[in-house]
Amino acid sequence: MVEIPAGTFVMGADAGETGRPEGPPRRVTIEKPFALGRYEVTHAQYAAFVSATGYSAPGPCRTLVGGVFANSPAHDWRDPGLGAAPKPDEPVVCVSWRDAKAYVAWLAATTGQPYRLPTEAEWEYAARAGSTTEYAWETDMEGGCAYANLYDADAAGLAFGWAPSACGDGAKFLSRVGAYKPNAFGLHDMIGNVWEWTQDCYVIPYPSIPTDGRAIEAAGACERRTVRGAAWMTRTDRARSSFRGRDPEAARFSYFGFRVARDNR
Repeated sequence: MVEIPAGTFVMGADAGETGRPEGPPRRVTIEKPFALGRYEVTHAQYAAFVSATGYSAPGPCRTLVGGVFANSPAHDWRDPGLGAAPKPDEPVVCVSWRDAKAYVAWLAATTGQPYRLPTEAEWEYAARAGSTTEYAWETDMEGGCAYANLYDADAAGLAFGWAPSACGDGAKFLSRVGAYKPNAFGLHDMIGNVWEWTQDCYVIPYPSIPTDGRAIEAAGACERRTVRGAAWMTRTDRARSSFRGRDPEAARFSYFGFRVARDNR
């Protein structure tokens, strides 16, 4: 875990795709320090949870089937369908928001520490790590291959239908956690490798409150939860610090994972 200091930042941007705005930008104050996983939760860590609890997280998982993404009942977190068995130090994938919540609940109960999912505001604050540019490392994506596993020249043969970055990060699919440079807070893979579930219900545009780092929650059932950070198959323009994904709580993809947060006592 990495200690993340309290602070204030501008969350969001005057950007986004049709029907998916990333603003309006708003000033958010993270009022208390908190801890965030230095890495995404690994396959080995998730396997330990399943072994200890007997938790069931079967498919289908949306993964590559015949070169295109499709829901596959034959694939789950044990075998996400990426051409090889998962390595222990790769991030776990094919886990839903509900699976991630079950993991952090077990971790909190097992350790006696207040582990949880990060809020969306905490996530963006930690990903920016003091940066104010579109991309966390510099002003454009082409310098990002040292920091992030995204869709680039090394994976161009997958032909997803969107342009790869011209640089190469050395990975076609998942990479081990910590393989790339950390950001200014010492966090690895905040951008790239896997999309990361956050606690928040996805709401657009951003509401006026909360602005203190708490999660946005729906009054009733939450149709979609926010995911952040892009993944190994993500195109350049979705690797911005402010970009917001949104998917149902039960969705499982071979490019979705998570990292844990912990309150300080």
